[in-house]
Amino acid sequence: NNPISPISGQRVGAPLNPRHTFDNFVVGPSNSFAHAAALAVVEAPGRAYNPMFIHGGTGLGKTHLIQAMGEAVLKRGKGTVCYTTCETFTNEFIQALQQHELAAFRKKYRHIDLLLIDDIHFLGGKESTQEEFFHTFNHLQAGGKQVVLSSDRRPHALLTMEERLRSRFAGGIEVDVSQPDFETRVAILQSKAIQLQMAVDMEVLKVIAERIVSNIRDMAGALNNLHLKAQLL
Repeated sequence: NNPISPISGQRVGAPLNPRHTFDNFVVGPSNSFAHAAALAVVEAPGRAYNPMFIHGGTGLGKTHLIQAMGEAVLKRGKGTVCYTTCETFTNEFIQALQQHELAAFRKKYRHIDLLLIDDIHFLGGKESTQEEFFHTFNHLQAGGKQVVLSSDRRPHALLTMEERLRSRFAGGIEVDVSQPDFETRVAILQSKAIQLQMAVDMEVLKVIAERIVSNIRDMAGALNNLHLKAQLL
């Protein structure tokens, strides 16, 4: 199933969130290096930094960043893009084993130009899936194709992962996305409010940014909740 993207290029795997673009990504001290590296990869997929490994806590923008990379590559017509989660990759592999469809599974994941996998730490402890992903990774890298991975830990902290995989994950560029500072949190809330077409006082945004410090997703959820209540009440 290789649907043509409405933008340009070709997409396989899960759809990309249309709001997860570089234009909507707020850059601050906590993510500036990761953002710069992502832009460099988009300019030269498979050549600049391969693989790219993004790590950081939950809800800090890793998914937004890697999906923005996929959207940018599609828009520029630089090849076939596949975005998926590690859990989906694992489930599809198990299904392929059960239904004797490994050839189709391998064709899907080994004939693309940019592979984006979220939450690669989910692969820990799954020996057969690790073996399959090892060969998929090698096939793509040997062909000059780009691999981008996200995780909640650094490569060498993935202790339930095979050493050969950890070594390969650390062999490209490793970037972290950390908790944003107060100013960046306020800027993120401003961006979210614009997307929601929500007129909101700056002092309200500051209160949310002061009270929710560790998770951008929770912060955005609080703003969405306020937006809903303002509409309904």
